[in-house]
Amino acid sequence: MTTALQPPLPSHPVLRLRLAPRAGLPRPIDGAWWPRSYDLLAELPILLAGLPREWGDVAGVTVNGATWSAGPGRMFVAGQVVRLRRNPAGSAPPPVVLLAPGQGRWDLLVVPPDTAEQAARALMATAAGTLEGGRP
Repeated sequence: MTTALQPPLPSHPVLRLRLAPRAGLPRPIDGAWWPRSYDLLAELPILLAGLPREWGDVAGVTVNGATWSAGPGRMFVAGQVVRLRRNPAGSAPPPVVLLAPGQGRWDLLVVPPDTAEQAARALMATAAGTLEGGRP
């Protein structure tokens, strides 16, 4: 009898995030995020932990209120309090908006969790302003 060894599962889910290259011009979208669910309390800590350090400490997050699961108005993430704001369904833009006082604002397109992998990767590449080969 042969037993196949399974690779260990990662202790933390891998962040599915694609950011646009840094440039001098403002962009309407700064990248794309492909969460595994619409459970904001589970997904937001993973996102914030994977952001570039130069973005600073994100203190506010705005999401589409109709899309994401209900939750508190604040949560404690990575040693800091993050305010959560939900836009009403009719006026909410598709991206998640991240605010870091003194650093800036970043808008990330949210790829729906149930999107097929090939389509999700294409959406993320487009939002980041690069083709799959990494070219602009």
